Amino acid sequence: MSGWRKLCGTGGGTLTDTQHFPDRFTGCVESYRQFRPRYPDAVVTLLEKECRLTADSVIADIAAGTGLLAEVFLARGYEVVAVEPNAEMRAACETLTERFPQLRCVDSAAEATGLKAHAFDLVTVAQALHWFDLERARDEFARVLRPGGWCAVIYNERRIGGDGFHDDYEELLREFGIDYEVVQRQHLTVEKIEGFFAPSEMRRVIFPNAQLLSLEALEGRIVSSSYIPKPGHARYAEMCDAIAVLFEKYQKDGVVRLEYECAVSYGRLG
Repeated sequence: MSGWRKLCGTGGGTLTDTQHFPDRFTGCVESYRQFRPRYPDAVVTLLEKECRLTADSVIADIAAGTGLLAEVFLARGYEVVAVEPNAEMRAACETLTERFPQLRCVDSAAEATGLKAHAFDLVTVAQALHWFDLERARDEFARVLRPGGWCAVIYNERRIGGDGFHDDYEELLREFGIDYEVVQRQHLTVEKIEGFFAPSEMRRVIFPNAQLLSLEALEGRIVSSSYIPKPGHARYAEMCDAIAVLFEKYQKDGVVRLEYECAVSYGRLG
């Protein structure tokens, strides 16, 4: 059994219920933390400049997960409050306090964070806005932001085609994903994100991003997705064999390259 498979349990929650997203990642948190793409440091540099962050700025990272985005801000010295409703995800995020004592993790939802009003300079959401009740979440973000505060919505958007590897990767997800197309339909278009910020102006910047993945890491990256079969599922072994075939077909020097665009959409919520 490869190492990443030991990190994934049978999972929790109902995979077909996209409205209860916190449960969808239960049982595979370590796979998520180890094998999901990171966020470029350029994201922080951009928001420092555009949102006029200072050493005293405080950030609320909503649906923080295992802390992949929070960690980039923490490494720059910012105080971060990570809001995460999934207990396993939150526990993984809390391990960052060993290196970053300025991190605080809280158990609450995007639509009702329980955070103090007008206490934050920046609200961030990475890879999660599509799971929220957008109207209620917007109202909540506006409540916790200081006057003139900013919100940033960040997505690592996977390349879904254009060459053999990315075409076949997408086909594998469609073949084995339990409710892949349902989840994909819930993802937000640029226009919907603009609507979230409206009537305020939304700005958008794209950064290139990529992962170089060994076979173990490719398997872990795929299984970290909420819609993918977990150990015990009838098609799990078949899927693992298909991942190995995909890797062998396209690997070079023991890795494959999975490409993304890191899209940063930001603005005020006045």
